[in-house]
Amino acid sequence: MISKVNIVNNLKSDFSSGLVVFLIALPLCLGIALASGAPLFAGLISGIVGGIVIGSLSKSALSVSGPAAGLTAIVLSAITEIGVFEIFLCAVIVAGLIQIILGLLKAGSISYYFPSNVIEGMLAAIGIIIILNQLEHIIGIAGIESEEEEFKIITFINALKNQLHHNGALIIGGVSILILLLWQQPFMKKLSFIPGALVVVAGGILLNEFFIQQQSSLAVTDKNMLVNIPVITNATDFFNSFTLPNFSGFLRADVWMVGITIAVVASIETLLCIEAIDKLDPHKRNTPTNRELLAQGTGNMLSGFIGGLPITSVIVRSSANLGAGAKSKQSAIIHGIFLLLSCITIPFILNKIPLATLAAVLIMTGYKLCKPAVFKHMWQQGKWQFIPFTITVIAVVATDLLKGVAIGMMVSIAYLLRQNIKNAYYFHRTSYKNGDVVKIELSEEVSFLNKASILLTLDHLPENSMVIIDAQKSKFIDHDVLQVIREFKDIKAKDKNIKVAVNGFKDVYNIENTEYVSMISADFIDISDNPQRTSGTQRTLLHDLIVSNKKNKTTIID
Repeated sequence: MISKVNIVNNLKSDFSSGLVVFLIALPLCLGIALASGAPLFAGLISGIVGGIVIGSLSKSALSVSGPAAGLTAIVLSAITEIGVFEIFLCAVIVAGLIQIILGLLKAGSISYYFPSNVIEGMLAAIGIIIILNQLEHIIGIAGIESEEEEFKIITFINALKNQLHHNGALIIGGVSILILLLWQQPFMKKLSFIPGALVVVAGGILLNEFFIQQQSSLAVTDKNMLVNIPVITNATDFFNSFTLPNFSGFLRADVWMVGITIAVVASIETLLCIEAIDKLDPHKRNTPTNRELLAQGTGNMLSGFIGGLPITSVIVRSSANLGAGAKSKQSAIIHGIFLLLSCITIPFILNKIPLATLAAVLIMTGYKLCKPAVFKHMWQQGKWQFIPFTITVIAVVATDLLKGVAIGMMVSIAYLLRQNIKNAYYFHRTSYKNGDVVKIELSEEVSFLNKASILLTLDHLPENSMVIIDAQKSKFIDHDVLQVIREFKDIKAKDKNIKVAVNGFKDVYNIENTEYVSMISADFIDISDNPQRTSGTQRTLLHDLIVSNKKNKTTIID
C-alpha cells in the first residue's frame, strides 16, 4: 500500500493521463450542461473546480470529479421549476454546505444503505432521460414549442413527420453516433488511445465547416444549435464570464429542497464511484469517505458561487484516468488546469461545435446506462432484484429522481419485510402412528412481524402431537412473539393435548427451558414404525398443517 506519493516520479504518467481525461471531460462538460438546461460555460466551470479544487482537497488517488450525467434530470427539472439560473445556484451552494456537514458528521457510509437494485434502476432511468432530452438537439429542433413537451419522443416524431428538423444537424448527429459505434469495435483497438468523444467533436466541427464552405443548406449556423460560451480576450472578460448567484434564493423553500436532493444524490454517486475506483486501484489505496464529502462539499459551494453546476466524482472520467496510467491525484488536477486553459485560449474553436455532436456523445453515454444488457443482468439476479429495479426506472422517468428512488426504496423495503415474515423459522416434522413431532427452529432475529406466522402455525398444530420450539440460534425475540409462545405453552397446548418442549431460550425471556427433551418425545416413537419426514420454511409447514386439518375436518382457527 502506498502512503506517500513521489510527485516527480509520477509527473510523467500523471501528465499524460490528465491530458487524456481532459480530452474526454471537455465534450462531457459541455454536453452535461446542455442536457441540464444550463449555460454551457457552467459545465466547464464545474469541470475546472472538480479538477483543481476537489482534486487538491480529496485524498482519492484516482477519482476525477466534475459535472455528472446522474444529476442532469434533477438539475434540468430544478432550473425549469425555479425559473432563474442565478437562483438555482443557491441550491448548489446549499448542497455543498450539506455535504460538508455530512462529512463532519462522519456520514461517509451513507451509500451502503441503498440497495444496488435501486441504484441500478436510478442509473438506467437517468440514461433514458438523457436520451429523451437529447433527441431535439440531434435533429435541430431545440426550442420548438409543443403541447407534448413532457413527451420528448412524441415531439421528436412529430418534428420528423412535419419536416421541422434541420437536415444538417441530423446528418452531423447521425455521423457522430456512427463514429462512436465504430470506435467501440475490436478492429479500432489500435486507435483506442484517442478518446472517441474527441474524434466526434473534431469530426462534427470539420463536417459543419465543410457545409459552410460549400454554402450548403445543410450548414448549421444558428447559434441555438452551436456551442456558445464567452470569448475571453482579457482579464475583465474572464471574470465577467462567471455568473453570480441571486442570494434571494436562500429565502425560498423549493431552493432548499433542491439543494437537499442534490446533496443526497451527489454524495451517493460520489461514494459509489469512490468505492468502485478503489477496488480497481492496483495499489489498493482506500479513500477516506468523510474527507471526500468535505472536498465535494467545498467544491460544490465554490461552483455555486461562481456559476457552475453540481459536482460529483464520476465513473467515466475516473475509470479513464485509471486506464490512462494515472498514479496520483495530480492527474485530476492537471485535467482541471487543461480545462481552464481551453476556456481562455480556444473558446472560438469550442463555439464551432454543433450541439448535435454533443447530443450524440450524450445519447451514447445514456445508452451505456440503460442498454438491454443492464435489464438482462438484473433479470438474471431474480425477480426480487428485477422488480424494484424496473419500478425504480419507471418511477424516475415518470416523476423525478427523488420520488422515483423513494418509490424504489419502498418496494425494496416491502420485499425485505415480506422475506422477514416468511422466514420466521425452519421446521422438521416427523409423523408417527402415535402422532406428530414438530421441531420449530426460530430464526436469528424474530420480530413482531413474525408474530402472525408463528401464531397461525401453533394454532394449526394437530391434537395429541408434540412440538419442540428451539431458540438456540436466536439472538433476539420480540416481546409479542414470546407472549404468543407462553400462551400456547400454558393454555392452548393443554386444551389440545399437545406436549410442548422449549429449548435455548435466554433467562430474560421468562420461558423455562425443558429438560430431557428426547425422553419426552419417546412416547411418539415406535421402533417398528417407518415415519414420514418433512422440513423447510414456515410457509411449507403452515400449508401442510392447513391441508391435513381440512382432510381431518379439524376446526381451523384463523
